[in-house]
Amino acid sequence: MTSEPGRRPLRASDADREEVVEQLREAAAEGRLDMEELDERLGLALTAKTVAELAPLVEDVIPAQDLPAGEPLVIKGGVHGQSRVGAWKVPARIVAHGGMGGVTLDFTRTSVRHKVIEVEANGSVAPVTLVVPEGWGVDTDGVHPGVGGLWNKTKGEQRPGTPLVRVTGSGGMGGVYVRNPGLLQRRKLRRESES
Repeated sequence: MTSEPGRRPLRASDADREEVVEQLREAAAEGRLDMEELDERLGLALTAKTVAELAPLVEDVIPAQDLPAGEPLVIKGGVHGQSRVGAWKVPARIVAHGGMGGVTLDFTRTSVRHKVIEVEANGSVAPVTLVVPEGWGVDTDGVHPGVGGLWNKTKGEQRPGTPLVRVTGSGGMGGVYVRNPGLLQRRKLRRESES
């Protein structure tokens, strides 16, 4: 959420404000905020000028489910490859082995309740590719690039209330790729949300 030195704070869009308003209403419905607090925070959310102003309004009311008990989701690319696309349930921890066919994890149609998603990506011979919505946070500091390399093509700052995808592991020979949806995928998602 912090901006780089010398950069101006990212201006909040209408979508950013609406997302925070929805999260505040959910928090009030769950009893995390009383009506007075809700009214106060809604007023601040609707008049926020920057993303940084929105973040504190929801950070204490979104449930922290960083590492719940249970086994991680393990996906192995094998010879033919594996992928998780569409509306799939995202656990707090994922281990992805590219194998010979590669692994793709597409988060664009998922609904995530975790603040942090831990992904251990091992490129093997074929790559591990993560497709994350714009506005999600991505931390790839824990990835060793290996021979295949690490490619983080995500853009922009993390929006308030969105998950952080913390990637660890090794690029191996296939590499680890993290990107936002491409132009055609963004158009398709926009059409789906309007229908």
